[in-house]
Amino acid sequence: MVRFSSDSRAINAPTMTQLHHRLPARFNLLVDNGFENLLKNGLKGIEKESLRIAKNGVIAHTPHPSFLGSALTHPYITTDYSEALLEFITPPFKDIKETLNYLNTIHQFVYDHLDGEILLAASMPCGIDGDESVPIAEYGSSNIGRMKHIYRRGLWYRYGRTMQAIAGIHFNYSVPEVLWSKLRDLEKSSSSLDQYIADGYFGMIRNLHRQGWLVLYLFGASPAICKKFFKSRPHMMAQFDEFDRHTLYHPYATSLRMSDIGYKSKNQASLQIDYNSLTGYVDSLSQAINTPYPDYEKIGVKVDGEYRQLNSNILQIENEFYSTVRPKQIANSCEKPTLALKRRGVRYIELRSLDLDLFSPLGIQDETAHFIEAFMLTCLLQDSPPNDSRQFILNNANQLAVAHLGRQPGLVLDKLDQRISLKDWAEEILADMEPVCTLLDDDNSEKPYSAALAAQRKAIENPDLTPSARILRGMGETQMPFATYALKTSVEHAKNFRSQKLDEQNTRAFQEMAKESIAKQLEKEQSDDLSFDEFLAHYFSQH
Repeated sequence: MVRFSSDSRAINAPTMTQLHHRLPARFNLLVDNGFENLLKNGLKGIEKESLRIAKNGVIAHTPHPSFLGSALTHPYITTDYSEALLEFITPPFKDIKETLNYLNTIHQFVYDHLDGEILLAASMPCGIDGDESVPIAEYGSSNIGRMKHIYRRGLWYRYGRTMQAIAGIHFNYSVPEVLWSKLRDLEKSSSSLDQYIADGYFGMIRNLHRQGWLVLYLFGASPAICKKFFKSRPHMMAQFDEFDRHTLYHPYATSLRMSDIGYKSKNQASLQIDYNSLTGYVDSLSQAINTPYPDYEKIGVKVDGEYRQLNSNILQIENEFYSTVRPKQIANSCEKPTLALKRRGVRYIELRSLDLDLFSPLGIQDETAHFIEAFMLTCLLQDSPPNDSRQFILNNANQLAVAHLGRQPGLVLDKLDQRISLKDWAEEILADMEPVCTLLDDDNSEKPYSAALAAQRKAIENPDLTPSARILRGMGETQMPFATYALKTSVEHAKNFRSQKLDEQNTRAFQEMAKESIAKQLEKEQSDDLSFDEFLAHYFSQH
């Protein structure tokens, strides 16, 4: 086992002295007191979205498959915005390989029963033809099911359906709980343990916002878009170059999903949520949910007896805020997420900026997962000064620059007090990650974290190794439009899963979960004792 201490002479190159010199103070504190191993075995979970594609290559218009159970109540298989946008959720595991194995099991079960349809392996949707082609998810007749559907109707009226068909990976991470109490003692903090944990996680979030552009550069996989993506917003096509008569792109783009035409919303550009404390976050998000917005008031809430949206405020609910990182707490049934955070604090952090890896059947590779865990842990250990409005603007500007131009030679970003090349800043971040990767590797002979770090160093040196560059190169070499290239790759992944069969034990377990989820949905529908109007009023009155 690698030991970190201030009097260590050396481990492997680089020397321990060199590593210790650049370790964050918080890491040094743990190392010098022999508690660095508490950083290991954090919990990792993954949420992965995939668009169901029909045999004819267009978005599926079939209902959520009944063999998968209820999208409302199934713990691991649900839908996101669209009835065709599947979402797979893994439990959290200490070993990321177990997380990925569970994700593989879900895929295997789905493909063992999916009749002719496939899962799109790309983040940007293909096979769509304007807003009306994207079916909104249905969740049954219970009050909570109706609320989830109406919320999505509201997103349609506000932003259009097409944008909501974009898919991605969410990486959920929490450090071992025992770490917090030990760190609090070592740092001689006078805060309560809950407050200390919240402050620690919000420090991580601020650093992820400052340095999160790196995720787009290294793992962005959406440099091109089908022209039909803009059928309901044709005015936006002019800002792009034409790859071919079906495809638009930017030559140096990394993740258009994370740009202002994708995952980010211009309607929320001026919304500055407070990430300096849990209280500030909850209060600022709650204010947005309770503040009327004139453009949304024009839409109407309940028109001719039918709900168009849950309310006409800046945000209908918390999930409408399109942030790349979210503090999370498991909410009880019908409990507002902000209230769950206020009552029980931060349980884990959700990083939402990973595109689907077109070249991986699971949408994420082992190497990527190891890197992201080490990156998030590094962000937790680094100093994290409070944000101000200038930092908020710079964070957004850096993200947009990398999304649209990330592989452009000599690209320069803003690091608050200096202009710095993307390459130089990226190398600084990876240098900070090195001791963390060494620690996480421990006595694993494969050194997966250090190997992941080394692979990304190569991608910083050579942008042609990034997924975004590989996609554009593959499209060019095969002379395929983006949709054709993405669908061809998706078919290959489908063959990979269909060539195998899930074992009988796991198959029975998922079949049982599907039955139980359908029963739970029926129970919810039969037990409602409030009208929907009363239910909605009660939900928003929670304090």
